[in-house]
Amino acid sequence: MEKSAAMKRDWIATARTLSEALPYLQRYDGAIVVIKFGGNAMGDDEAMESFARDIVLMKQCRLQPVLVHGGGPMINTMLDRLAIPTEFKGGRRVTTPDVMEVVEMVLSGSVNKRIVQAINAQGGKAVGLSGKDANLMICDRLPGPGGEDIGLVGNPKKINPAVLKSFLDSDFIPVVAPLGVGEHGETYNVNGDTAAGAIAAAMHADRFLLLTDVAGVKDKDGDVITHLTADHVRKLTEDGTISGGMIPKTETALAALEGGTRAVVILDGRTPHACLLELFTEHGAGSLIRL
Repeated sequence: MEKSAAMKRDWIATARTLSEALPYLQRYDGAIVVIKFGGNAMGDDEAMESFARDIVLMKQCRLQPVLVHGGGPMINTMLDRLAIPTEFKGGRRVTTPDVMEVVEMVLSGSVNKRIVQAINAQGGKAVGLSGKDANLMICDRLPGPGGEDIGLVGNPKKINPAVLKSFLDSDFIPVVAPLGVGEHGETYNVNGDTAAGAIAAAMHADRFLLLTDVAGVKDKDGDVITHLTADHVRKLTEDGTISGGMIPKTETALAALEGGTRAVVILDGRTPHACLLELFTEHGAGSLIRL
């Protein structure tokens, strides 16, 4: 009897949660949401399955998700397996032609298709792309620190969002590998965060969810700051509160906002259902940044 009463309370709580989500479902009806996915969750089958289910739910609720993924750890593993040396300068992978061949194989091949398969297994209709498809992401060559040559590393110069918008008008969910193409047809390795931010800006996304391995932007006491403006971010960077690996994240966020994205959220992708918490609950998740 006690077990039955407990189950009933759980069902009522679930129904209440769904009811409370209604204003947010209405708020994001038809909204474009660009999601940068990567890090630890990509290597965990259970986390991947949960993330894929959430993406399918978002699409079912009439949001328009666009996924952009990384794959650095998987690239490292394959380079080690093939005994191809790799190095980093200024946080960027030095991408020789040999390294580029592996980067494209891993990103457009195994990583991209694993995410696509995970979404399709949950009843979605995911389609894998890279920035090379239909000239989605045209890049310039990015110089390294001090003008050093770091190889085939690209900086997005022009995004052609028409191909992505054509998917959004259908039931399909685009999953984009961060590869770009040069004006002369060369393939470029593009930082996943940078690629996602450029796509979010070009599509004037309502939300750009930047999934990381930290809870968000923190103040000097280590507490997450839930709401920030662009000016606030700049001040926190100047006084050293924002430092280390969070600096490129916030720089990507500001570039996306200045390019036309309505708001950016930096949040912990390891948190179960992080995207749903941010979009469909009053509590939210992570740090929301606006101009």
